[in-house]
Order: sequence, then structure tokens, then C-alpha cells
Amino acid sequence: MAQGTLLYAQSGGVTAVINASAAGVIAEARTRKVKVLAARNGILGALREELIDTSKESAAAIRALAHTPGGAFGSCRVKLKSLEADRAKYERLLQVLKAHDVRYFLYNGGNDSADTAWKVSQLAAAFDYPLTCIGVPKTVDNDLAVTDTCPGFGSAAKYTAVSVREAALDVAAMAETSTKVFVYEAMGRHAGWLAAAAGLAGEKPDQAPHLILFPERPYDETDFLAQVKKIVAKVGYCVVVASEGIQTADGRFVADAGGGTDSFGHTQLGGVASFLAGRVKDQLGFKVHYALPDYLQRSARHIASKTDWEQAQAVGKAAVKFALEGRNAVMPVIVRTSDSPYRWKIEAAPLSKVANHEKKFPPGFIRKDGYGITAAARRYLAPLIKGEAYPPYGKDGIPAYVELKNVAVRKKLPAWEG
Repeated sequence: MAQGTLLYAQSGGVTAVINASAAGVIAEARTRKVKVLAARNGILGALREELIDTSKESAAAIRALAHTPGGAFGSCRVKLKSLEADRAKYERLLQVLKAHDVRYFLYNGGNDSADTAWKVSQLAAAFDYPLTCIGVPKTVDNDLAVTDTCPGFGSAAKYTAVSVREAALDVAAMAETSTKVFVYEAMGRHAGWLAAAAGLAGEKPDQAPHLILFPERPYDETDFLAQVKKIVAKVGYCVVVASEGIQTADGRFVADAGGGTDSFGHTQLGGVASFLAGRVKDQLGFKVHYALPDYLQRSARHIASKTDWEQAQAVGKAAVKFALEGRNAVMPVIVRTSDSPYRWKIEAAPLSKVANHEKKFPPGFIRKDGYGITAAARRYLAPLIKGEAYPPYGKDGIPAYVELKNVAVRKKLPAWEG
């Protein structure tokens, strides 16, 4: 039987299926007789010794967790610095781990979270503490290195493709006497994966989206406006999908919201659709509507991809397996073995190859004119949105999502003053 306790935590922006990974972790640990604690609000909960005893939750509640969006235990945007720069925090973290006999640490998040898990593994080694650290992948941006795809992306991609197709039908119906241009803003700071997913909404040349703006290609306003004008003249309307992270040729974010930053130090983006809509209206005179789905695209559990949901649970279960095998400082990653039929498997990748690396949308996936996706991109993206994993609905017509008890573990240490 495994020795010690497993500590699980969620980090960064949550997704429609991050709780499916949590359910996978807890269910797998229970079959192996391993106690699971969850940190409240990610690494902050670990530092504050705000821990949750998941054994107080019923098996039915954990099954329901797999179809509930959000982050059941709370998340955070906190990035630990080096061992030297943040020594007090690392020493406090080690105290908490020792106090609760934590021997396995699973951190569920994106790039910065992989970096934190890697640093915690270095901390344990430096202090000769027996701890196995595993990163659990998650991000709607799909920009983690090594893994073929990231749990959370497939569902956000499905929401994006479906939303763009439905909105396009609306615009097409109104274009004769009303809206001529519709702009949809997709998440994606430096990588255009989610904006690209909108390309699945149509296959024929004149079908929406007509223009996709990628962060990987410089935004040229003159050319963009010329393209919009040409498409409206030919089709009668134009649907544009823009990644929030598009930049001008000199590297400026088109949607830089006043130069602010988030807790990870990233430029705070949002508003590119509004900007583009304004330029189209002012320069071309077309009536324009735009949408900023924001949290909707990452929280839409009601239309989650079955592929994504299954992969989210699979990486959670694999993380427990790898931890109990003592495979320290690794992350379970998804390896594609076939496009058609779509097949995949889970393997372990070193956190050092994931942390602080970013997977951009490949040049070969972007159409030659820079405004659409190629057949290769379609082959990659299509399987990831396949299948529906609908949540159960209650009598009131609203999805029946679970709210966990989240019973706190008794604290053993003085309050953290950090």
C-alpha cells in the first residue's frame, strides 16, 4: 500500500473539464487506498494550510464532479519565483507538506502551473524530503509543449466552432438590411489554437468564418479592411474570428487594455473584437456586431467535447498512477497515434520539457493568405471536438451540477503571514 497522503490543487483559468481531471485523480486514488487532500485556491491553499478532506465526499458526488464545470476546490493565478527568491514560501510549503504527511503533489494547470510543480520537485530534492510531484495538464489555449492536445481545449474549441456557425446563420439572415460584419473574439494570448478552431464551423470557400486573425501573423489593418470589403461584396456579409492576442508588426497587442497585467505578469488582454468592429464601422461604414465570449468559451460544460472529457479524466487517473510509481517531475501527456480513426494514449513527459515552453499554432496549419486554416489543421482539430458529453439536467431544465462539501482539514501550524 502507498505511504503518505496525496495533495491535489487546481491552478490558472479553469475549464469545462478540469473537474473531470479532479474526479479522475480522486477516483483512482480511492481504488489504490490513497488519501487525497485538496488545496483551496491552488498553491495559496497549500501555503495557508487551507486543505480539504476529499474523503468526506460520497462516490456519487465525485462521479457528479466529472460533469461539473468551474474549479471545485478553487484556483489561483500565483507563480512562485526561484527557490532563492521565494525561499520563505518554499520553506512554508515544505512545513505544510510534512505536517500532513504529503508524499504526492499533483498540480492541475497550464504552463505556469507546470513550472510550479517542477520547482516544488526541486524544493523537495534540496531538502531531502520524499515527495513525488506530477503536473496535470489543463488549458483552453492548447499551448503546452510535448502533449498533442490539452484537456480543456477540445470543449472550448467545440463551443467556439458551434457558436461561430450559429452566429453566422443569424448574420446571413439579417445581412440584406442590417448587420454586414460580425466579429468574434477568441482566447489565445500568443497561440491561435482556439481562434483556429472556429475554422471548423465551415468547409466551403464562402462559409463562415471568412477571416481568422492569428497571433502568429502580424495584424495589417489595411489588408484586413480590404479583405472585409471584398468578402461583403462577394458573399453579402463577413464573419471575422480574432484571437485576443493579435499583434501589429512591431509587436504591440492590438487589444492591449491600458498596459495592465494579471497575477502571472501577463499583459491583460480583451477588447480586440470591439476595436476591430470600430475600425470596420469607421473605415467601411458597415453595420457591425461583435461578441466577447470571455469566460463562456471555457466554462460551457453543456456542450463539452466527449473526447476532451475522456482525456481530462484519463490524465487525472494517469497522474495518480505515475505518482505511485515514483515517477517524479513528470506530466501525463496525450500522444496521438492515428488521425482517422482518431486514437491516442497517455505517456509521461518530463516537466522540464513542458514548463516555460509554449506551443504555437504551426505555420503549416495557416492558409497561405494568412486568414484561415489548412486541411492539415482540420485533420488535427476535428477529432478533438467529436462527441457530446452532456451533463444530466434537472426538472427545471438546468444542468444538475454538484457542489462539494469541501470539509476543511484541521490546521496543525501557525497561520501563514506571507
